[in-house]
Amino acid sequence: MSGSETLAFLSERIDWEKVEGLVPAIIQDFQSGQVLMMGYMNDSALEKTVLTEQVTFFSRTKQRLWTKGETSGNVLQLKNIALDCDNDTLLVKVDPVGPTCHTGTTSCWDADQQEESQMVWLHQLEQLLGERKQADPESSYTASLYARGTKRISQKVGEEGVEVALAATSGDKAELVCESADLVYHLLVLLQDQGLSMNDVINKLKERHR
Repeated sequence: MSGSETLAFLSERIDWEKVEGLVPAIIQDFQSGQVLMMGYMNDSALEKTVLTEQVTFFSRTKQRLWTKGETSGNVLQLKNIALDCDNDTLLVKVDPVGPTCHTGTTSCWDADQQEESQMVWLHQLEQLLGERKQADPESSYTASLYARGTKRISQKVGEEGVEVALAATSGDKAELVCESADLVYHLLVLLQDQGLSMNDVINKLKERHR
């Protein structure tokens, strides 16, 4: 659907009377699935969000619209928006630019107080590996792999693949887990080296599944 069609679809179905004109909007990272924050939207905020593709809320304290990141630059780029079965809560999936919380953290929920999902952790690892491209090869094994080039990274993926197969053949499950971890790590580094990510792989799997 186009932006105007999406807006019309949502506006007609939201139970505005039930939510007293302000529908809760749960913000979720489109790639990792991590919940980032929660805010409220009135009809004008929803309209601006859909048409500009940058998440906008209604501030209950300032009594006005505010686009996330309008001062910090840490905007939330809209990827998808859906309404729940009771027509009174929105799930808004985004690509965040920078940290979402005003405290400078990724999420408004303290990481120490919540158990991260496996996919969130993997996504964070992938981001860290990408950042290591700029690190000193003398201080980081990952950076040293990037410095040695694509051929060496590819060789490591091949070597670890063989180690995984040997561990499985021997029936050593503990070793299989260790070697699989090495394989996934080096594969992530290779993808980053090529300007790709695990999401590209997942999208291909989804395409094949369909």
